Amino acid sequence: MENPSSNSTDPQTPFDPNSNFNPKTPSKTNNNNNNLIPGFNSYHPSPSRSIYSDRFIPSRTSSNFALFGLPLSPKSSNTEDSNNGYTSLLRTALFGPDSGNVVNPVTPEKGVRGNGRNLKRPNCNIFRYKTETRQRLDSLLPFEFDDQIRGVSTSPVKVPRKVPKSPYKVLDAPALQDDFYLNLVDWSSQNVLAVGLGSSIYLWHASNGKVVKLCDLENDDNVTSVGWAQRGTHLAVGTSNGKVQLWDASHGKMTRTMEGHRLRVGALSWSSSQLSSGSRDKSILQRDIRAQEDYVSKLSGHKSEVCGLKWSPDSGELASGGNDNRLFIWNNHSTQPILKYCEHTAAVKAIAWSPHLHRLLASGGGTADRCIRFWNTNTNTHLSCMDTGSQVCNLVWSKNANELVSTHGYSQNQIILWRYPTMTKIATLTGHTYRVLYLAISPDGQMIVTGAGDETLRFWNVFPSPKSQNTKSEIGASSFGRTQIR
Repeated sequence: MENPSSNSTDPQTPFDPNSNFNPKTPSKTNNNNNNLIPGFNSYHPSPSRSIYSDRFIPSRTSSNFALFGLPLSPKSSNTEDSNNGYTSLLRTALFGPDSGNVVNPVTPEKGVRGNGRNLKRPNCNIFRYKTETRQRLDSLLPFEFDDQIRGVSTSPVKVPRKVPKSPYKVLDAPALQDDFYLNLVDWSSQNVLAVGLGSSIYLWHASNGKVVKLCDLENDDNVTSVGWAQRGTHLAVGTSNGKVQLWDASHGKMTRTMEGHRLRVGALSWSSSQLSSGSRDKSILQRDIRAQEDYVSKLSGHKSEVCGLKWSPDSGELASGGNDNRLFIWNNHSTQPILKYCEHTAAVKAIAWSPHLHRLLASGGGTADRCIRFWNTNTNTHLSCMDTGSQVCNLVWSKNANELVSTHGYSQNQIILWRYPTMTKIATLTGHTYRVLYLAISPDGQMIVTGAGDETLRFWNVFPSPKSQNTKSEIGASSFGRTQIR
């Protein structure tokens, strides 16, 4: 191919890449036309003078001929070492790690030796076929570095979620009992919070901040536990005299009273139309609210007060914890526990089933234990144990992420957000001045409410929103601030 910058009419005049040619330096002329550069035999400009012309004459003084496999002149051999590193890296990036076997492209020469014979074109394939291999994009860079040396990760960087350290709302809750074995707070699927204060039950509507008094118990009776049914329209209330009341919250009236326990009912858990109640009399009663009988079966096994009850998400197993430091697993086909766990060394009130992994159970121990333990009830396996350093009062799993919250008593009175299964702390929240004995989660899975003996309810935004949900929670800005629940 003709050089577009040359207007020589002699087709056999060669361009010798080995010559120390500089277009800005005047060339010496003699009688041998073979040593003349076509078009430059009579042009002798000053080296320091700028050249203006109607043609573009490239300067090759800084050209790296070795990169293209051209022989170097003796003068350019001094820069050979400095160019070898770049040449090797560039060749590897373009032709792969086997570039040592690649034939360097050579510019075909149309030349005449002193004897006037034509030079043969080199027999090489500048573009040759080779087996393609898929390579990462960063492997095509001229300079390849280790991720560790480069300090840049090829995986996307996940920005840590910021968890507010302060509650977005505080409710005064006078007469909220400082009793480890009670469960006095629950949040319904209809976004209504039920709170037992002494002998009264109050409902706080999260959508508009409205507070409604549901009832007052009679005969010096006190509320010891509350639990919403799945549909969020009916509320079960455990009392200090051993009875369980069923209330229609939408109409504000009691529909039924069920007996069977001899002492206070401190724990309640729903499974469809079945309601389980745990008492200080050490028993668990299974009740079907569609049946006329007060209870359909009695579960015995604990040696002390039952203070924790939770049905699994599939309603196949019931976990119970007691002041006897025992954690039992029950099913619908037996009145005896199918699994018994005795690793805790204090009362087991905190119980939570994972909504993400089948039959994964978390349990927490009291002051003498301070541990959160994880169990696979399907394989009867103790998975792990985490010493929290404080009495574990409650546990709840996030519905939207593989995270859980624990609330604590002696001695830190803190709220801790954990990432499972590594059990790394995402955030530690403080504010309560007494043991954080009560915990419930909002229906959208983002907010939690905590209650303590300091007679306050504090609302926290701790969990991420559902991936499919872009709308904000019904708890609007109008509900922010501190108010009184009664």
